[in-house]
Amino acid sequence: MVENQHAFEVFVRLLAGRIGQLVNFESMAGDVGVSAHTLRKWLSVLEASYIVFRLQPYYANFGKRLVKTPKVYFTDVGLAAHLLGIGTGAQVLRDPLVGGLFENLVVGEAMKWRSNGRRIEDFYFFRDSNGLEVDLVMEVARRLHLVEIKCAMTPNPSLERGIRRVASITGALSKTIIYRGEGFPIAGGGEYANFGRLSMCLDELADRKE
Repeated sequence: MVENQHAFEVFVRLLAGRIGQLVNFESMAGDVGVSAHTLRKWLSVLEASYIVFRLQPYYANFGKRLVKTPKVYFTDVGLAAHLLGIGTGAQVLRDPLVGGLFENLVVGEAMKWRSNGRRIEDFYFFRDSNGLEVDLVMEVARRLHLVEIKCAMTPNPSLERGIRRVASITGALSKTIIYRGEGFPIAGGGEYANFGRLSMCLDELADRKE
């Protein structure tokens, strides 16, 4: 057990409300009422208990300042929804945090794909100091595959702007948008893919040479 159980519970609920965001311990310390050092220790406890996991940022020299702060996701997205007071599927779709929960679901399944398939590919996210971001970056043989996650049903050029810009910066080999709709090509290369095809998409990307 950790000291100050109430503060610990507040911290866990705050993490659930900030899924997909950069972890700022200094900011959260004021909300929880304990030091940033204590929050870091508590996060390690949660990781060791397989309740949460970190996704590290991808940093290389692309001529832009890239962030080096990780994101935190829940191993069980159902637990995250419970902590947010969401009890039904209908509630999820109406909740303002549905995008973060869907992102958590996809990232978690990607990690399971890696572990269960004994794949060696590493996952990261990309974000620069201006907020330009792609949710998942998979590195295979020193080439990058970009995966953006959108809780949408319909392809839209506005969903593609970020992944296009990151692809132009990094020279990524592929662009994929995982969403809730049907498969659809991205103009200029890449594709929209339904979440149900995530494992198949990752298999195809991992085996792709050019």
